[in-house]
Amino acid sequence: MKEDIDKFLNYLEVEKGFSLNTTEAYKNDLTQLTGFLEETAKGGTIPPWASFDRQAILSYLTNLKERRYAATTVARKVAAIKSFFGFLTAEGLVKENPTRDVPSPRVGKSLPKPISITQARQLLEETEKRTTPEAKRDKAMLHLLYASGMRVSELVSLNVNDVDTDGGYVRCFGKGSKERLIPIHSQAVAALKDYLSQGHTKLRTSDEEKALFLNRRGDRLTRQGLWQILKGYAKAAKLGVDITPHTLRHSFATHMLSGGADLRSVQELLGHANISTTQVYTHLTTEHIRRAYEKSHPRAK
Repeated sequence: MKEDIDKFLNYLEVEKGFSLNTTEAYKNDLTQLTGFLEETAKGGTIPPWASFDRQAILSYLTNLKERRYAATTVARKVAAIKSFFGFLTAEGLVKENPTRDVPSPRVGKSLPKPISITQARQLLEETEKRTTPEAKRDKAMLHLLYASGMRVSELVSLNVNDVDTDGGYVRCFGKGSKERLIPIHSQAVAALKDYLSQGHTKLRTSDEEKALFLNRRGDRLTRQGLWQILKGYAKAAKLGVDITPHTLRHSFATHMLSGGADLRSVQELLGHANISTTQVYTHLTTEHIRRAYEKSHPRAK
């Protein structure tokens, strides 16, 4: 069974171009499924995937609900199982897909919660208060996150040659290894130039290291490291709200649309495959229009 899962994960990575984080999530979900099958197997022997039926997956879903998993988590696990059995069916390893008629849990689509433009300014101003190599790195990172709307995984994966400070753009590789060029404003460019000349050179311990953002040991900064750095600045800036790297991505999109950017342009900047994913931000950007309407229209008072 493990061999089939490994084949599937290799298919996702090599042929579908899924990121390491996504394939790891699928691996964890399918490993949990096999663990459940081991616990419930009669005689202690797990039957082959070909004997896996609709009732087996419904029993597994019942088990997840009894363990009080969130609906979003259950929906993700169902999606992983359905994708896996779709692969097994296509490869001829099972004759019929037992998950075809299994419903996915309905999950309400929550709106992203951006910070305000004032809060974004407060956060970025907080990075101006220190001048160490690490502080110059932090300033460049947070300016770039808010200036580009990149995913945190995209940001920490950047190499030095992915940034063109003369042209004012950054090249990143999103989901499915799709390349996109993102223009960045002058303040972000200035922060990057300062970091490259005064911070990166001092943090780098090897001439062979290509990573743009480095930790104190001279290695590529991790997603977790960036998260902790951001939390520290948010606390110092006294924003009064929880903030993650993804918050800056949400804020970038919301503030761009509020400022008049068209939806298609924001879609391309974010690297969304479908414009419907970007449209969620339009619900946020129309709030200021309603407030202006209610404040100004004589019949709305």
